[in-house]
Amino acid sequence: MNNHQFPREMTLKFGSKKIAARQWGSTSGAPVLALHGWLDNCASFDRLSPMLGDIHLVAIDMAGHGQSYHRSADANYNLLSEVEDILGVMDSLGWQRCALLGHSRGAIVAMLTAGAFPERIKRLALIDGLIPAPTEDCQAPFILAKGIIQRKRYWERKPRFFATIDQAVSARQNGLFQLDGDAARRLVERGVRAYNGGYTWSNDPQLLSSSSVKLNLNQINAFLDKAAMPIRLVLAESGIEDMIQRLKPLVEYRENIELREIPGGHHLHMQAEAEGIANWFRPFLQLP
Repeated sequence: MNNHQFPREMTLKFGSKKIAARQWGSTSGAPVLALHGWLDNCASFDRLSPMLGDIHLVAIDMAGHGQSYHRSADANYNLLSEVEDILGVMDSLGWQRCALLGHSRGAIVAMLTAGAFPERIKRLALIDGLIPAPTEDCQAPFILAKGIIQRKRYWERKPRFFATIDQAVSARQNGLFQLDGDAARRLVERGVRAYNGGYTWSNDPQLLSSSSVKLNLNQINAFLDKAAMPIRLVLAESGIEDMIQRLKPLVEYRENIELREIPGGHHLHMQAEAEGIANWFRPFLQLP
C-alpha cells in the first residue's frame, strides 16, 4: 500500500472527548494537523492530502462533525471553544509543535490557535479563510440573545431524512456552496448516519446556531499579531463573497503572510484546483 494514497482511520481521545481522524503520509514526516470547514468533515482533505508528499498529516472531524463527539446540549460551538480541542488532539498525538492546514472555518480556528499558542504552531497553510467576521461592541447583547434562541430552535428541530445516499449527495451538491459530485459524495459518506431506514446528517444540529461570542476587529488584530509564524493563504476568486476585498487590507502589511488568489469556488481544494494548491503548500509544509 502506498501510504500517500490511502488514509488510515484513527480515533484520538483526551478527557471525555473522542475525535475521529484520517492519517496520511509518513509518520516520520513533518507533523501537520488539518481542520475542515463548517458542516464538512475530514474527507474535505481526501483529494489534497495524497499530493502533499512526505508529511505526517492527520485530518480530524472537528467536534460535532463527521464521526466525532458532540458537545453537551448547553454548549456552544463558538470558534474560541475549538482551540482547546486542537491542543487536546496535538497532545493525544504526542505533538509538541506542528503545522496547521485549514479550510474556511478550520482556517479561522487554525489562526486563533496560532495566536493564542504561537509556541506550539510552526506554520499555517490556509484555504479560503483567515479571520472571523468582526463585530461591533454594541452588538454583544444581540449576539448573545440570538445564539441562545437559535440553540433551542435547532436542538428541537426534526432531523432531515434521506432515503438514499444519492439523495443526500444531491442535497449537498446544491447546498450553500456548489460542489461537484465526487466532492459531495466524499463529504456525505463520512457525514451521515442511519435514521428511520434511511439517512440523516451526523453533524450536531447545534452547529447551525449562531455563536454566542464574537470578536471585534481589535481582538482579531491581536490574534493576527501573535500569529507571527509563516502563513500561506489561498483565496478562491469565486469563493465567499467579498472575502478577498475584506482580507487584503489586513494581510498586505503583514510580512509573514503570503497570499495567492486562485480561480475556483469555496471548496477549490476538493476539486480541480487541488493540484495547484498542493504544489504551493507541499514544500512549505515539509519544512522541519
